[in-house]
Amino acid sequence: MSVGTYAPKPGAAPLPRMIAAQAALETKMLLRNGEQLLLTVVIPTLLLVLFSCVDIVDTGAGKAVDFLTPGILALAVMSTAFTGQAIATGFERRYGVLKRLAASPLPRWGLMTAKTASVLVTEVLQVILLTVIAFALGWSPHGNPAAVLLLLVLGTAAFSGLGLLMAGTLKAEATLAAANLVFLLLLVGGGVIVPLEKFGTAGSHVLGLLPVSALSDGLRAVLQHGSGTPWGDLGVLAVWAVVGLAAAGKFFRWE
Repeated sequence: MSVGTYAPKPGAAPLPRMIAAQAALETKMLLRNGEQLLLTVVIPTLLLVLFSCVDIVDTGAGKAVDFLTPGILALAVMSTAFTGQAIATGFERRYGVLKRLAASPLPRWGLMTAKTASVLVTEVLQVILLTVIAFALGWSPHGNPAAVLLLLVLGTAAFSGLGLLMAGTLKAEATLAAANLVFLLLLVGGGVIVPLEKFGTAGSHVLGLLPVSALSDGLRAVLQHGSGTPWGDLGVLAVWAVVGLAAAGKFFRWE
């Protein structure tokens, strides 16, 4: 037996393993956080069940659940990729967690990749849960699943960029207040529950340029009306994704 056989081998783990471990940790922390669960699971579920079962908002012809489910899916993406990520990252930045992680063998882009992977895992769980509930309520989806997937991916990129931009430029308390305020405003005026037509012609055109409006309208066009690929809504989301991620990369402060 040679000397040093049982000695530990120094050095960082392979990069994919580090990213996977960080992503798993981020996901566990998110799922253990009561506020995050309220945003990502409880609120979307309650809204879907309540407005599908109680005639509160005029959703037009057809079953209410057919109109509401695409909007609630868009809300779920926003709650995780934007609101939840902005608040969590903002307080990690305040307490110096990001600064310490940035000094670890895991590169900064690797940390952001892990956070994105955590968001995607959470969204998959959200979509599965909301889809099961929607089917139980009588949902009848249509359309191309590939178009739905593309909308969800671009929506995630757009909201992630905006969430990281907010978390990396504002103080943690300001991020908490602003992220929750934006969540509430977009819940009401983003076409999630209330049709954009209710805001008039000019208002619907302006609100339609918001990322949550583009995501909810695109999902609704495919899942409710069976339309083809909604290129207009995808274009809006792509612009928000490019601008948000570029601005986050340029202005994000780690301390």
